[in-house]
Amino acid sequence: MASMESPDFCALVEYRPEQASAVHSTSPQKVAAMAHHNENVTAESASDEAKIGYTEKEDTIPQTVAERYNDDPNHHLHRGLKSRQISMIAIGGAIGTGLIIGTGQALVNAGPGSLLIAYAAVGVLVYMVMAALGEMAAWLPLASGFTGYAHRFVDPALGFSLGWTYWFKYIIVTPNNLTATALVIKYWVKPEKVNPGVFIAIFLVAIVLINYFGVKFFGEFEFWLSSIKVVVILGLILLSLVLACGGGPDGDPKGFRYWNDPGAFKPYAGINGVSVPAAQFIAFWSCLTTAVFAYLGMELVGVTVGEAQNPRKVIPRAIKLTFYRILLFYVVLVFLLGMILPYNDPELIKATSESTSAAASPFVVAIQISGIKVLPALLNACILVFVFSAANSDLYIASRTLYGLAVEGNAPKIFARTDRRGVPIYALGLSSLFCLLAFLSVDTSSMTVFKYFVNLVTIFGLLTWISILVSHIYFVRARRAQNVPDSAMAFVSPGGVWGSYISLFFCCLIAIFKGFNYFIPKYEGKSAYGKWDYKNFITAYLGIPLYLIMIFGYKFVMKSEGVRPETADLYSGKARIDEEELEYLAAEKAKHGGKEETKWGRIYRLTIGTIF
Repeated sequence: MASMESPDFCALVEYRPEQASAVHSTSPQKVAAMAHHNENVTAESASDEAKIGYTEKEDTIPQTVAERYNDDPNHHLHRGLKSRQISMIAIGGAIGTGLIIGTGQALVNAGPGSLLIAYAAVGVLVYMVMAALGEMAAWLPLASGFTGYAHRFVDPALGFSLGWTYWFKYIIVTPNNLTATALVIKYWVKPEKVNPGVFIAIFLVAIVLINYFGVKFFGEFEFWLSSIKVVVILGLILLSLVLACGGGPDGDPKGFRYWNDPGAFKPYAGINGVSVPAAQFIAFWSCLTTAVFAYLGMELVGVTVGEAQNPRKVIPRAIKLTFYRILLFYVVLVFLLGMILPYNDPELIKATSESTSAAASPFVVAIQISGIKVLPALLNACILVFVFSAANSDLYIASRTLYGLAVEGNAPKIFARTDRRGVPIYALGLSSLFCLLAFLSVDTSSMTVFKYFVNLVTIFGLLTWISILVSHIYFVRARRAQNVPDSAMAFVSPGGVWGSYISLFFCCLIAIFKGFNYFIPKYEGKSAYGKWDYKNFITAYLGIPLYLIMIFGYKFVMKSEGVRPETADLYSGKARIDEEELEYLAAEKAKHGGKEETKWGRIYRLTIGTIF
């Protein structure tokens, strides 16, 4: 097994026979753990593992890892995602319309001060979730992703529920994003001229083909789409800074004017009988829940670990960069937004009632107020890239999640089959069929029902964060029970287990009170008005009991038990991953003339690579 005494296993590029026995020797405890999880590993096969190593004369492995393990090529993903692709997918998954459109509603509801604090606070929360995921992924990059960690370290029932609800979420949000592409195109082509279903069909075929051509093609395509997203956000940051300093056509240096008038913290509208500070806190809470759902999707890097090259180095780096990218892309952008636009601006209030086009973006409102004419159409094109990229990534996540469920035995085994490119073709096919739900948007009555489904599954994203944090807490308990020190880890969460406990508390709090507005009576003058919105209340909260029913239903039917820290399986499959890592590092070293990376690769990593 991987040398747990070494502080940095990833640094091993010189490997000798005497190291092989240390790396691959198998303790009785490991064999017992493997047997406990039906790996059918015997002491004899474990001793055979110890014979695998480099020759003394050359730093090459006699056979590939796949050959030594007699892999069936139709049941394995391919590690084809490069470091830069993983890094961009990590940030690209969270840069969507929620950032450049959803922030407008948050500003109207709560004001610039609450907006800034909420996005900064949730940014820290997201980083803790990502760091917890990164610690587990760097130790054992499972093809089944974070559903596999829940299955191994907590309870198979949690892995079952997490996997199916996560898959259900993405087979709904994928067609929802396809619908959004048609709505964005309405900016140029009216529905009376071309049926929106035509554009839905075009983009549906495009994302299916991108996913079908393999992970290398998908990774490269998504890298460039995510790069465009980053460029757009950087452009908005620069433009907002210019407008705040008076560089726009109107020549008006706004500074912090709108933080004073109308103010930094807006009281929540439509409630009576509470103090102003209480109303401001309620407004802040509404902004906090909006911020959470703007960040959802960043955890998708946990789905990619099974296809990452050198995951022990790539995943921690992507996680570390996440903190700085959150600080730049989210916190700085919403800070500048609060400087260039007041929350009571009539045009902004009107824009928040728009649908998905650029007209709904608060940045477009600020641009128009400043007198710039050409940018709204350009920003609308950028939004089209955002939603197309989101649909593309969503289909990828759906197919890999279903594949992971099949690998763990929680879905039919046919969905674990892959083609020669490592694409889980049957999982992709079934997930693609659900994309046809996007055509419901062509009919108004069907669209209403579809929107209820979208509202239902959004809570599953937050429940995924909760499950990741729970898995990390149990993982740390298992490490300590089995005497695995921090020095043996390629990456350790900066917040440690207490960071996960605190983050778990706030995630649960947000999940419980995310629909608080349904409990607050609305007033017009002195009288309450309106009916209780029971439909949206049900769709907002139904996901939580469904999630729990799947957990306890699985436990009842399958008679599963929680995993004890002493017997948690920390090692099954790890020897193979260790060997794949050494094989990859040796190949990279040979390709670069004995160096781990080229000069230009190092320059890219230390400069542009910190953003892209």
